[in-house]
Amino acid sequence: MESETQGISSLPSGLGVFTTVPDVFFIPELVFGGLVWILVASTNVLLANPQGWVMFVSVLCFTFTFLWFLLFMFGVNQSSPVWISLDVACHGIAALFYMSASVAQAFATITFQNNLFLFNPYQENIAAVVFSYIATMLYVIHVVFSAYRWKTS
Repeated sequence: MESETQGISSLPSGLGVFTTVPDVFFIPELVFGGLVWILVASTNVLLANPQGWVMFVSVLCFTFTFLWFLLFMFGVNQSSPVWISLDVACHGIAALFYMSASVAQAFATITFQNNLFLFNPYQENIAAVVFSYIATMLYVIHVVFSAYRWKTS
């Protein structure tokens, strides 16, 4: 019973989300994930292009991170000790998805860099690769600190 009470109170709510180490990464994840979404959306996506997966991952992770952030802000996470393990699972899946999307975006950038027949801005694709790897790094850091919080609660 002691660990359940301790686990519930170890998650922040309200403005406390901006002061705890793993949860402070919500905003940078949203910013860099949104940048990936915008940059990939502004390029031509072909049928045989893996950028469709990148768009899916960036939109999905942006949406779920935003909803997760709102749940933390409104204190919904205070109702059960399950939220700590859900936080680890959610950000772990997002980190794996973003890693695969980063590799797919890098592959698409390399593959279509010399294609003169398509309007495919190379610099935007490079920026999307960089921002997707930054988003991946942020999700990995978030899941590591969330796992540490889960382990110590």
